Amino acid sequence: MAKLGKRTRTAREAFAGKTDLSVEEAVALVKAHATSKFDETVEIALNLGVDTRHADQMVRGVVGLPNGTGKTMRVAVFARGPKADEAKEAGADIIGAEDLMETIQGGTIEFDRCIATPDMMPIVGRLGKVLGPRNLMPNPKVGTVTLDVKAAVEAAKGGEVQFKAEKGGVVHAGVGKASFDEAKLVENVRAFISAVAKAKPTGAKGTYMKKIALSSTMGPGVTLDVAAASGE
Repeated sequence: MAKLGKRTRTAREAFAGKTDLSVEEAVALVKAHATSKFDETVEIALNLGVDTRHADQMVRGVVGLPNGTGKTMRVAVFARGPKADEAKEAGADIIGAEDLMETIQGGTIEFDRCIATPDMMPIVGRLGKVLGPRNLMPNPKVGTVTLDVKAAVEAAKGGEVQFKAEKGGVVHAGVGKASFDEAKLVENVRAFISAVAKAKPTGAKGTYMKKIALSSTMGPGVTLDVAAASGE
């Protein structure tokens, strides 16, 4: 077995036996032990009581974190003409149509969010198998298929986070950086949990939020008191 480093041992000892914490306690613990040389991301994972194989149990949505993510978002936009100009003025990093489709088909995906105007969907639709598994496929339900390109780009750049339940009913996302003030991280965590709670699908039966865990990129995870954190 590989020998654990001092930082890892210290973190594990600090987390040992601590479960079902309040959001404030969990944030303080995770932040205190995110001591890597880079600014670690604070990550949240929610285990939900849903079966994503059924359409009426799919969980997906979008939330604008009040204090942003701390991450620089690269945004790609499928648009032509005036809408392409609008995207450029709003700060989109990559703009195109068939040319962008060919770039993506060639294996180059250099963006974190993909937005499209409705008339571009016949082109974008060909990329479902590439963008879908990466949760990058534009979707009107989360505002990424829209004529209001300016607002969509600005939202993505401003800290908006998309979420989607994966196989096993797990939703995860980055909710800030370890360098954020504790109060700002707490606000972001609560906003994300609230958004997932509001996205509860009609087909969900029994306990919806089963487990909530918080961690940093390189640190251990700690569980939150689900009832207190979610208000269930």
